[in-house]
Amino acid sequence: QVQLVESGGGLVQAGGSLRLSCSASGRTFSRTYAVGWFRQAPGKGREFIAAMFWSGSGTIYADSVEGRFTISRDTSKNTVYLQMTSLKPEDAAVYYCAADPVRISRSGQNDYWGRGTQVTVSS
Repeated sequence: QVQLVESGGGLVQAGGSLRLSCSASGRTFSRTYAVGWFRQAPGKGREFIAAMFWSGSGTIYADSVEGRFTISRDTSKNTVYLQMTSLKPEDAAVYYCAADPVRISRSGQNDYWGRGTQVTVSS
């Protein structure tokens, strides 16, 4: 079993930055494991944000965050990061980390999920 715990959320002004972390435990990821980030705003469905393979390859982003958000990982810490810059009020949501042994499904069919961290962006 894999346990994922997100942290780093909070309140930030529009135009500001935040870095989210997702600490994984329970197993060591192989290079082919996939990790990613999703978000869910009140009254909306869960939205895919970014994903990558544990090897560091295959990085992809949603159009809504391309150029502003960066996904990365630190294999020594078993941690995935989401660096968010130029934040907008519409980026406010609960952000979730996900992991899967094969690939990150944009539709949300992934094996492991964290419990989320709240990001609030004031205008």
